Amino acid sequence: MAERIVVFGATGYTGDLTARALVDRGVRPVLAARNEARVRALAEELGGLEWAVADVERPETVRALVQRGDVLISTVGPFARWGEPAVEAAIGAGAHYLDSTGEGSFIRAVFERFGPGAEAAGCGLVTAFGYDWVPGNLAGGLALREAGEAATRVTIGYFNPGTGASSMSGGTQASAASVMLSPGFAWHGGRLVGERAARHGRSFELFPGKHARAISVASSEHFALPRIHPALRDVDVFLGWFGPASEPMRVVSAGMSVLTAIPGARDVLQGLFSHLVKGSTGGPDAAARASSTSVVLAEAYDAAGTRLADVRLEGVNGYDLTARFLAWGAQTAAAGGLQGTGALGPVDGFGLDALEAGCAEAGIARV
Repeated sequence: MAERIVVFGATGYTGDLTARALVDRGVRPVLAARNEARVRALAEELGGLEWAVADVERPETVRALVQRGDVLISTVGPFARWGEPAVEAAIGAGAHYLDSTGEGSFIRAVFERFGPGAEAAGCGLVTAFGYDWVPGNLAGGLALREAGEAATRVTIGYFNPGTGASSMSGGTQASAASVMLSPGFAWHGGRLVGERAARHGRSFELFPGKHARAISVASSEHFALPRIHPALRDVDVFLGWFGPASEPMRVVSAGMSVLTAIPGARDVLQGLFSHLVKGSTGGPDAAARASSTSVVLAEAYDAAGTRLADVRLEGVNGYDLTARFLAWGAQTAAAGGLQGTGALGPVDGFGLDALEAGCAEAGIARV
């Protein structure tokens, strides 16, 4: 049987966009979700696609989705809660895997816990292959290539001009809540260290004469960029989605770190957030998405703090980018374009030049 691309979570907001992006590229993916009526209706709408019912609470149904050589796309989040069955299914079958997570704790699990098993199985795991965190890997990779061996630090900032928390999808809100409660990390001093979300803040010049605040986050860049540039001592990634609320979020993060240190408090807070913030509750419509853009900045420095290179990417909104990244990545992987096995970053997974071309196809490019 020919290799297939399977979209798990196809009836959710991101999964639906991803399925449509694949069809736009001439691909006929298999659609999978837990609600039979909804997944059947979507498959019929998109041209009579193959479909299947799968539910993370019945892992055997997820395992049945893929076989060796297939590509599994998972958009079922929050990933810290529901993501593991899809990764385990891909490894068990020897299928390549991509997902849309932005959650640091899950990214770390893919690299540290699941990566060795995938390498042994001969398949690749490319986690966080959406707006979180593909553009920063590309921008950081380009800046480091231009800076050369003297670069020891890279700083990356993500911004969505025109958007805010009110335009986040339900899945994004649920993932954001998970991030605030989960232990974070960063690449400092040439190694991975624990660091809570929003511990640091920084101002970036978003447009000439206009600065914007951002907060530090755990991301795939902390794992992936040191692989392609071994001299890196520090990787700093900042998220600028929250505008004036960035500094209050740093205060909230500090308070959360105190609360979650109390035995049992983390579980209580996670239970509270799971009731207050639901996952698949939809997201911005096409008009709302069209009103926003993406700006991603990267700066490379030497050990003395001299800036050696900077890169600016501009493109369409993050939701459409995520769907198009996943579609491009899955199609490329299915065609044999994934460069390696185990847990892979966007650059070492696809190559810097191919990734740059794929991102341009998706709608974000260097300016």
